[in-house]
Amino acid sequence: MLRPHPDPAHGLAPHQVLTVVQMRGAEQALIDAGDTVDSLMQRAGHGAGDWVFRMAAGRPVTVLCGPGNNGGDGYVIAQHLAARGVPVQVIAALPPRTPAAIAARAAFGGAIHDGMAVSPPGAQVFVDCLFGSGLARPIDDELYAMLTTIALQHTYRIAIDVPSGVESDSGANLNPALAYDLTLALGAWKHAHYAMPAAASMGVLRLVDIGCGAMPGAAQVLYAPKIAAPAADAHKYRRGLLAVVGGAMPGAAVLATLAARHAGAGYVKLLAGTDPGAVPPDLVVQRDGDAGFALALADARVAAVLVGPGLGRDAQARTRLAVALGAGVPTVVDADALMLLRPGQAAAGVALVLTPHEGELAPLERAFGLNSAGQKRDRAARLADASGAVVVAKGPDTVIAAPDGRIMVAPRATPWLSVAGTGDVLAGIIASRLAVLRDPWRAAAEGVWLHAEAARRAGPAFAASDLAQWVQEAVRALV
Repeated sequence: MLRPHPDPAHGLAPHQVLTVVQMRGAEQALIDAGDTVDSLMQRAGHGAGDWVFRMAAGRPVTVLCGPGNNGGDGYVIAQHLAARGVPVQVIAALPPRTPAAIAARAAFGGAIHDGMAVSPPGAQVFVDCLFGSGLARPIDDELYAMLTTIALQHTYRIAIDVPSGVESDSGANLNPALAYDLTLALGAWKHAHYAMPAAASMGVLRLVDIGCGAMPGAAQVLYAPKIAAPAADAHKYRRGLLAVVGGAMPGAAVLATLAARHAGAGYVKLLAGTDPGAVPPDLVVQRDGDAGFALALADARVAAVLVGPGLGRDAQARTRLAVALGAGVPTVVDADALMLLRPGQAAAGVALVLTPHEGELAPLERAFGLNSAGQKRDRAARLADASGAVVVAKGPDTVIAAPDGRIMVAPRATPWLSVAGTGDVLAGIIASRLAVLRDPWRAAAEGVWLHAEAARRAGPAFAASDLAQWVQEAVRALV
């Protein structure tokens, strides 16, 4: 699992995720400040070359160069490796066509194989500099065959910026995906580094900093938060009372409470709709009629509410959702509640977090009069704007969107999370953090990180109840 950038002070803007247009703007800002295309290519190529040098560890390297500036980066990488004594051969798939790439090829000085060439015996590391970000159509069959033939002759494969054949802004595979061991982002992260399906084939991600400044409106990558210990005079209510609304299927709500108990809230109470069965002795379970349920949520000490896991979708579920949303308390809306939610249900000004997976996102969009067009981040942003809620569009490429336009993309987490109940665990973690922080954006970000970190520590083949027990260790790592 990628765990990027624990140090937000690294570089100038190490967490931003740029579109192709934004990246061009960032490069132009550097040029306006005195750089040139050639100097930026040298900086990127030598920075990437240092990574390739370390990964090659003396093994022979093949660099495949395309006609544009990504190919120019390849010539600089090859020059860097040759200067450090690494055996390197360059294959030019097509002649360079940009001034900077032409100059970089001329500066290389070593042998260049034009057109289709077979890697010599013993070549082990492949560097893909055929096409980088900005590609909008599939690579033609002949070039793609060249790429795959050469790449598959090597045991270790590195992509420069993005793998050739990937659309940078969407993460779409324009050609059948090749598996890479390492992808080196040049200057800034691109959306394809975090968006499926392309992200699944990129291997480990590393950033080559070329000095790009922060771009207005850029998305950000989620990085490890710092979680503060409770204040010296803290007590259970000051740390946050979380009310979890149970319903027809109590198991999901209990899972959420198991996770919430370990994520920082001082007090977790299950407002059970049905008998939850055996529960931990420190979990308070309240079973009352409708009047008692409303009274429990009216308690001024309640800091946050979680509604949805196991709620059901019948008339009683609708009533319980309406009461929860009308309580005027920061609320996480998950699972069944997302399918019942309608515009205007929440009390005015109440902080909300919505946590849809793909199957829940489309019905939510319809409920709020939205279409499902565009990238996942665009859909999440529109829903956040329409609902006034922070939206956690969860999945293997989770996106967090805020009503004010902020976008955060999460690093890839372990695919072992693809098991029933882990969404309930995530909802419990986010709700617990919301009870502590009262800030829906921070609660969502910290919750998504803790969920992935707990899964990493849990190892393979866990159940959702196992995952909940690892949340404490995930918090411990961030305190």
